[in-house]
Amino acid sequence: MSESTTEQLRHTEESEFAAFVAIDWADQEHAWALQDAGNGRREQGKLAQMPEAIEAWATGLADRFQGRPIAVALEQARGALVYALSKYKHLVLYPIHPSTSSKYRAAMFPSGAKDDPKDAELLLELLLYRRNRLRALQPDTSSMRQLQVLVEKRRQLVNQKTAFTNRITDQLKQYFPQILQWFDDVDSPLVTAFLQCWPTLQHLQAATAEQILALLHRHNSRSQARNQQRLEQIPKARPLTLDAAIVGPARLMVETRLELVQVLRTGITKLEKQIEQICAEQPDFAIFNSFPGAAKALAPRLLAAFGSRRERYTSASQVQTYSGIAPVISRSGKSVWIHARHTCPKFLRQTFHEYAAQSLGACHWARAFYDKQRAKGKGRHAAIRSLAFKWIRILFRCWQDRVPYSEQRALERRAPRPAPSEKTVEFVWQSVVEFSKFSIEGS
Repeated sequence: MSESTTEQLRHTEESEFAAFVAIDWADQEHAWALQDAGNGRREQGKLAQMPEAIEAWATGLADRFQGRPIAVALEQARGALVYALSKYKHLVLYPIHPSTSSKYRAAMFPSGAKDDPKDAELLLELLLYRRNRLRALQPDTSSMRQLQVLVEKRRQLVNQKTAFTNRITDQLKQYFPQILQWFDDVDSPLVTAFLQCWPTLQHLQAATAEQILALLHRHNSRSQARNQQRLEQIPKARPLTLDAAIVGPARLMVETRLELVQVLRTGITKLEKQIEQICAEQPDFAIFNSFPGAAKALAPRLLAAFGSRRERYTSASQVQTYSGIAPVISRSGKSVWIHARHTCPKFLRQTFHEYAAQSLGACHWARAFYDKQRAKGKGRHAAIRSLAFKWIRILFRCWQDRVPYSEQRALERRAPRPAPSEKTVEFVWQSVVEFSKFSIEGS
């Protein structure tokens, strides 16, 4: 975000808005409702989802209210409308979660009636009377926002590749299951090349040992014991079925999906190169890259999760709550139910959850904490969420103080200390990974 935009947002927090606008988003045309802060008069209208129409509408508001800030509520934090409105400095966007507006509408209209202009009015009421519960959209710098999109898109491609790989596995089980025994990764370039050369067991058994070894060596499969085992098993293998009605379609589906996996693999590589380039330009990348287990995939995601605006979060608990890692407490009468948070940015929660799981093999205290949680009877994912809750505190402090992670400090902080003496008690600040905690020591 530019310095001028940051100053404008800070100024807005200290000044009154000239007007309040709510937009009920739609694919082609949006309904909007406006209230003038000066006279309280309300207006309604329609806005076409066209760049020219949006620009005319936004600049018209700037002229009408002499460039003073205008609060705008809408039901999305991303999307074409948000991207279009974000470039106007006089518009301060307040994203409202769709479930919030939906439940508010159900409370106001129990009959289930729905109307776009009415929905805009309800959003306007939330903006006017519940603005203290909303957070203005404060986007990061351009490069950081690009990184945030890239890491999420990369994960989407990985998920698609995994889905196609699972379908390939399912098809191979129907006519060529031996491939799953001879190779560990179905989505590897080796298996792709292998099946392109020999799509069925009959084709493979017609090949010579020299041809098979040559292909294996070209793809760096050079384990003599493993290759010899494959060569011995190939002649002895028997087809699961010879029914052309089964083999023919399954073979075509495998070939088609292998091509799709190749395309996805290429796309993932391109995204990873762009991610690497952007991370090299970010001064905070060294902080997140220092965390155990972050590595090539998760360090950029952790950087994107926190962003570049340190004023966005005032405490680690805000990150824990917003990301969905912090649990929710539901109380009713004498019953108390603590459960995982459902409404949250799913990719952000997934980032912290996956990092905590990855840290188990790279951090001793993290593994010990996880094992202790499991010993208490917690399930795997509940234990990982508890670990992620702790990691966020450390990540947040390192990010705020601009210091890399130190395993030694973490171990020193977790080491047991003697109990305080009754005669002399000293209040001290203990440091763990560059953040302080008030404690008591005895002498």
